[in-house]
Amino acid sequence: MDDFTEVTSKSWFDRIAESIKGVLVGGLLFLVSFVILFWNEGRAVQTAKSLEEGQGLVVSLPSAEKVDSANEGKLIHVSGLATTKDTLADPKFGINAPDTIKLIRKVEMYQWKEDKKTETSQKVGGKEETKTTYSYATTWSDRLIDSSAFNQNPQSVNKINPPKMPFENMTWTAKTVSLGAFTMPSTLVDRLSNETPLDVTPAMLEKLPSEVKSGDAQVVDNGFYLGKSPTNPSVGDVRIHFQVVKPSEVSIIAKQTGNSFEGFKTKAGDTLMMLESGKKSAAEMFASALKANETMTWILRLVGFLAMAIGLYLVFRPLVMVAAVLPFLGDLLGIGVGFFAVVVALPLSLITIGIAWLVYRPLLGIGILVLAVALIIGGKKLASKMKQAKPTA
Repeated sequence: MDDFTEVTSKSWFDRIAESIKGVLVGGLLFLVSFVILFWNEGRAVQTAKSLEEGQGLVVSLPSAEKVDSANEGKLIHVSGLATTKDTLADPKFGINAPDTIKLIRKVEMYQWKEDKKTETSQKVGGKEETKTTYSYATTWSDRLIDSSAFNQNPQSVNKINPPKMPFENMTWTAKTVSLGAFTMPSTLVDRLSNETPLDVTPAMLEKLPSEVKSGDAQVVDNGFYLGKSPTNPSVGDVRIHFQVVKPSEVSIIAKQTGNSFEGFKTKAGDTLMMLESGKKSAAEMFASALKANETMTWILRLVGFLAMAIGLYLVFRPLVMVAAVLPFLGDLLGIGVGFFAVVVALPLSLITIGIAWLVYRPLLGIGILVLAVALIIGGKKLASKMKQAKPTA
C-alpha cells in the first residue's frame, strides 16, 4: 500500500502554550494591519493622481515612424509594430528562431509527488489528535520535487526522484527591439508576453547535440520527448517545449528620451511607463491603469481587514484553548471569538481608511468615518438589546 498514515497528538497544555505564543504573532498582525490599510490608501491616491496628471499631459503620436525632437522629455503615447532582426538560438537543442523577440525553453520532468490530507479531532480533556495521510502519485513538473523530504512508509518501496533537473527553463531576449524609429528599452521588452508555440519537427532531431541526442529522443506533441514511452512515462523522463514572442503591435505610454523611452516621473510621485498589446488609445490605456489601481486597492483593503481579524483571533485564542477541555465548549467559544474579531476589525478598518482619506482626500474621509461610527453605535445597541432580552418559557 502506497498510502502512509501518521497519527500525532497534542496535550491540552501544549495547545495552550502554543496559543500563548500565537498572541505575539496576533498582536504583530493586528498592528501591521493598520500600516497596510493606511499605506494602501496613500498609494491608491498617489497612483490615481499620477494617472490623472498623465492623462492631461500625454501627447499621442500619429505614427512611430518618426522621432520628433519637439517631444523630447514629454510623456508620449505611440502604437506600432514591435520588431527585431535578431536571431535567437538554443544551442543545447539546436533551435534557431530568426526575427524573434523572445525564445523560451520550458522543461518538465516526470516525478513523484507527495500529497497529504489532514484530519483533526478534539478529545475530552483538551487533547487534539491529528491524522495525516500521505499519498504518492506521478506528475509532470517544471521544478525539481525533492523526494528526500517525503514522509514515506519505511515498509513501502521508496519513491525517489532524480537529484536534479537535466535541463533548465531558459529565456533568450533580442538585444535590439524597434518600434518604428524608436528603440524599446529592456524594461518594456521584458513586458512583452504574447507567446506562441514554436513548431518542433522530426527533422530537428538530427540537429540535437550529441550530449542531448539519444536513441530515446523523439518528437511528441510539438516538443522533444526524452524517454522510451510517451504513453507510459517513467520517472525521470523529460519533455521540452519552446515558445516564441514574434513581432506584434503594441501601444506604449512613456517619456520620450532620444529615440527611446523611459519612465515619466509625475509631480504626484509615481513613474509612468505603460505597455499593452494591440493598438490602444491613450484614453483606453489610462482607463485600464485606473481600473487596475482600483482593483489593487480593494485587494489590499481586504488583506488589511483579514490581517486585523486574524490578529485579534490569535490574541484571544488562549481563551478558546482553555475552554477546549470540553470540545463542544471550545468550538462554541471559537465561533464567538471569530465573530468578535470580525465585528471589531470591520469598524477599525473603516476608521483607519477614513483617517487615511482625511489626510489624502478629506471629504471622502469624513464620510467613511461617519459610517464607521454608525457601525460602532449600531453594534452597541444590538448588544444592549440582546443583553436585555429574556428567554421565553
